[in-house]
Amino acid sequence: MDGYRGPGGPEGRTTKGANAHARVEHGDHHARVEHDDRRAARAKEGDGRAVRAEEGDRHARVKDDGRPARAEDDGDRERTEPEDIWDDGLIARRVTESTAAELSPVVEPRVSRPLPVTPLAYDGPLRSRLDALRELVGLSRTRLDSRTLAEAGRVLDEAAARRRLSGQHTVVAIAGATGSGKSQLFNALAGVAISETGVRRPTTAAPIACSWSDGAASLIDRLGIPGRLRRRPVQGPDGDPQLRGLVLVDLPDHDSAAVQHREHVDRILGLVDAVIWVVDPEKYADAVLHERYLRPLAGHAEVMFVVLNQVDRLPGEAADQVLDDLRRLLDEDGIALGEHGEPGATVLALSALTGDGIGELREALGQFVTERGAAARRIAADVDAAALRLRPVYATPRRAGLSEEAREEFAARLADAVGATAAGEAAERAWLRNAGRACGTPWLRLWRWYQDRSEPPTGRLPVRAQPDEEATARQRVEQAVRTVADRASAGLPAPWAQSVREAAVRGAHGLPEALDELTVRAGLPPGRPPRPGWWPAAVLAQASMTILQVVGGLWLVGQIIGVMSPNLGVPVLLMVAGIIGGPLVEWSCRIAARGPARRYGQEAERRLREAAAGCGRARVLDPVAAELLRYREVREQYARVMGAGVR
Repeated sequence: MDGYRGPGGPEGRTTKGANAHARVEHGDHHARVEHDDRRAARAKEGDGRAVRAEEGDRHARVKDDGRPARAEDDGDRERTEPEDIWDDGLIARRVTESTAAELSPVVEPRVSRPLPVTPLAYDGPLRSRLDALRELVGLSRTRLDSRTLAEAGRVLDEAAARRRLSGQHTVVAIAGATGSGKSQLFNALAGVAISETGVRRPTTAAPIACSWSDGAASLIDRLGIPGRLRRRPVQGPDGDPQLRGLVLVDLPDHDSAAVQHREHVDRILGLVDAVIWVVDPEKYADAVLHERYLRPLAGHAEVMFVVLNQVDRLPGEAADQVLDDLRRLLDEDGIALGEHGEPGATVLALSALTGDGIGELREALGQFVTERGAAARRIAADVDAAALRLRPVYATPRRAGLSEEAREEFAARLADAVGATAAGEAAERAWLRNAGRACGTPWLRLWRWYQDRSEPPTGRLPVRAQPDEEATARQRVEQAVRTVADRASAGLPAPWAQSVREAAVRGAHGLPEALDELTVRAGLPPGRPPRPGWWPAAVLAQASMTILQVVGGLWLVGQIIGVMSPNLGVPVLLMVAGIIGGPLVEWSCRIAARGPARRYGQEAERRLREAAAGCGRARVLDPVAAELLRYREVREQYARVMGAGVR
């Protein structure tokens, strides 16, 4: 500590130089000089005055207005000022000769500690929407590309970062075009020429921050503004309680020719809690301002001020006319105007040069900052904007899903591919053929055997080769998969429709081979079909008819050769009974076998259809249903993000 000498005696103290500065360096820009605790010893030395010594960086500008440094009487009260006093030295407090003579000989610097910062707290609905957006992004990462989810991820990151910082401060940026007078307005609100103004363009090359209260360092750090560009208003932290908690940021021109300036503007606009757009009578309808900034930020109207500056240049009622035209343009941009107590943007007309309207803006800012709700409203508006961008990939105009009719059609197509109907008909014919063999007459079966052996192959229908059958079955399976995928993805947003189709195609790989294996396992059982209980009786009746024929024939032969006495009636009757009874028994058995044969064929067809449907369900329908279920889940989360139902 320089500038002080030891006490020359109990009655006097000397200082080195007429205007000595007490400077204590600690950290970035924090210093404080405190009194000695021992009040009894200090009381003997006289009315010692505590001098607050503040140090700025090497860029600090000292304003010598002849005002003495602020001092408090130690004998009256102890200091109650916050310990985390931040001053970069722009407004240095000078020590006059009169107060220098009263400086205490004991000055003990004490390390300052940052004040505890109350973090920002979101209300229940906003927390629920942020949680839903986080869940939505997590469920969609494998279905949507990173560019689609980038904005939602940025909003979540910024919401989490802002929540950890002070909730007692409101960061407001002043943005505008070249020559709009935003730096002049910044200086008017701060009460001192902090931001440079002039005719040179661009004038503001880097953002400058001015804080009306302590504890905002972390917020300004988040904006990336260095310490040399951090300022305090001329009134000090307690001079303007109406704006306590305000952090005002002067931005470069958004239409600056320097690319770096525009990058500063775009970056900080995404981090601040509110924006004051400064326009002038010449460029208030600039297309760059409306198309690049105001229109995309229409949903942020509640955290937006639009100020028509330089109204002192407009004669008569021209200011009101320009202001009305500005309101019209804002309405066309979709920005709600905060009129008649409704939420929306605040539109004002003022002159930063003459001070006209500055008081009204200061009052509106004070009320805005006092509410402590700008940060949460900004995050809510960001969530709305991110949800609106995601609407094409989540919302659908009609109900999507896989209907029961589509499932049954898919199963029927697979059953046709494996030949379930033909297999059932074959099983029915096999059962009838087995019944005919068991219950038919021996002579008819011998005749059929003879026909089968003696019939030439010429004239028979050509049998389709097995490779042709396999190719046809594969084509049917592929067609069935494409059809069900199209049915399931109909009406879905493009990414989710593509996901459903891909799931169906993945399941279709190896499906024809799996169906072939199931056909073998679920087809006709080896051996003969099962016989009903009446078959033995029918076989016995057919055997009896055959025996009657044989007995009657042998009886007639015996009479012819003279072995037996002539009697034609009985043998002829036996033969006629056997000849007529055999076909009659066979016909009766065939009629009786139709029902069991049909049921046998239907059972075989059912088994094959169920096997094909089960295979298709496991390989295709279940993955497709899983994708549809995931889509329904993300739709529910998206509805929570929007705060309302989604059609």
